[in-house]
Amino acid sequence: MSFEVLMTEDAARDLEDIYDYIAQHDTPNRAEHVLEKIEKAIVGLSESPVRGVYPKELATLGIREYREIFFKPYRIIYRIIEPIVYIVLIADGRRDMQTLLSRRLLGA
Repeated sequence: MSFEVLMTEDAARDLEDIYDYIAQHDTPNRAEHVLEKIEKAIVGLSESPVRGVYPKELATLGIREYREIFFKPYRIIYRIIEPIVYIVLIADGRRDMQTLLSRRLLGA
């Protein structure tokens, strides 16, 4: 079964911010490369969305509604509501993920 993969507005903004940051602090070519790799990882979720792991910050709270895949150091957090995979967050894993996940996913 193939899943449709949709990106929330917040996740789309995350991707734009990542691109802009890399283009400004490295090169536009490097930013394009990273963007392509993240997008490739996201597209792959259409065939096997359950391959992702539960984000450890949420799993310790007993929340197993979200999964994540990686294009290091980036973490792609998503939720499966069949037949759709919703990308909800794309972030550099070196950030304070506990706070970011609390704000974005739990509304804290």
